[in-house]
Amino acid sequence: MYVISLVDNLGLVYLKRSEESPHRPMYFFLAMPFLIDLFNCTTTLPNRLCIFWFHLKEINFNACLVQMLIVHGFTGVESGVLMLMALDHYVAICYPLCYATILTSPVIAKAGLATFLRSVMLMIPFPFLVKRLPFYQSNIITHTYCDHMSVVKLSCASIKVNIIYGLTVALLVGVYDICCISVSYTMILRAVVSLSSADARQKAFSTCTAHISAIIITYVPASFTFFTHRFGGHTVPPSLHIIVANLYLLLPPTLNPIVSGVKTTQI
Repeated sequence: MYVISLVDNLGLVYLKRSEESPHRPMYFFLAMPFLIDLFNCTTTLPNRLCIFWFHLKEINFNACLVQMLIVHGFTGVESGVLMLMALDHYVAICYPLCYATILTSPVIAKAGLATFLRSVMLMIPFPFLVKRLPFYQSNIITHTYCDHMSVVKLSCASIKVNIIYGLTVALLVGVYDICCISVSYTMILRAVVSLSSADARQKAFSTCTAHISAIIITYVPASFTFFTHRFGGHTVPPSLHIIVANLYLLLPPTLNPIVSGVKTTQI
């Protein structure tokens, strides 16, 4: 899956740079999650391969914290990019004549930078909140990479602050982005239904198919991982949780470029 994602993502990014046609804002929004997914997966893959192939199961504590920051940080960035793509589709379908004037290159750059800074600023406290905790009973996490909750559950002290802050970040990033995506698609649906031409309705729905697939591929395993850590720890088998958590970093970079490549005519 990683080799497929490597070929897919790098191929599409190269295509975007080399071809003249894919330079609309939509293709910048497509390239961003490709690179984010690939970087996020590459951050954790060496550890996973070392665990399964060579039984090298140790990681330095500071390296673990860095890995945690990168994984959660880029996950937040990806969520923000999916939200920006929903807004892109909204402008393209509801205001097609003003699309080029609304989504200019400076606007896209500022939106991407704001999304990146939001995620980084919210995720930076995680390593510091973990580092303040005492760990002297166990230093073995039942995971293949350093997830925030997997690490803090090893602490002997109260982790209430970590849980509250984690839920707050999830609310400010995930829930906020999902709400924006839902509002965008509600407006898109209203605009599409009002179209008189069946071909125009079909084209509008087809435009959104790849993005909706990316949302499902990204948010479903992410939501499962998030909620089972906090609310289903005693009912969900650890093996199932770990498998889904690994697929959560592998499925998006593997499937999203394929779906986008098939559904986007220019690509």
